[in-house]
Amino acid sequence: MADRNILSGRLVLLGTFCLILFLLPHSIALREGDCEVCVKTVNTFMETLSDETKKDTKRIEDEFRSFCKKAKNKEQRFCYYLGGVEDSATGILGELSKPISWSMPADKICEKLKKKDAQICDLRYDKQIDLNAVDLKKLKVRDLKKILSDWDEECDGCLEKTDFIKRIEELKHKYVKTEL
Repeated sequence: MADRNILSGRLVLLGTFCLILFLLPHSIALREGDCEVCVKTVNTFMETLSDETKKDTKRIEDEFRSFCKKAKNKEQRFCYYLGGVEDSATGILGELSKPISWSMPADKICEKLKKKDAQICDLRYDKQIDLNAVDLKKLKVRDLKKILSDWDEECDGCLEKTDFIKRIEELKHKYVKTEL
């Protein structure tokens, strides 16, 4: 009877282990919306590469560094994590360049990068503010500064919240389309 219980316990343990092995690859795969900054940035970068460049990992890495010099906001942070900017603490560009040279899709590249550094997939785009519907007076100064930054505009001499609101109102016609 004791041998039967031991055998039964081992079978349960073996079954659990097999189930874990079966489910493990599914837990690593990206879900919809995961790694949004990584996937979009890698796709955008790959579109800039010629077919000839895509075959050479060294040239891919050089092109990525050039690409990162123009990157802003979340894309710039992504570049930092991979080692594409000069002040990066780490450098895992090989984890990007090799899969690109193999013509691997961006989402699969990001899955591999996530295994190396999980914070790569923690990057998320900020929600866009609908300037036609929002009351600027209710926004925080941080959000007002972000609006100007997204437009590549500055607010020289702005000290008060009302200064930022005034500057946004001055530039709004240039950046916000109004529906008729």
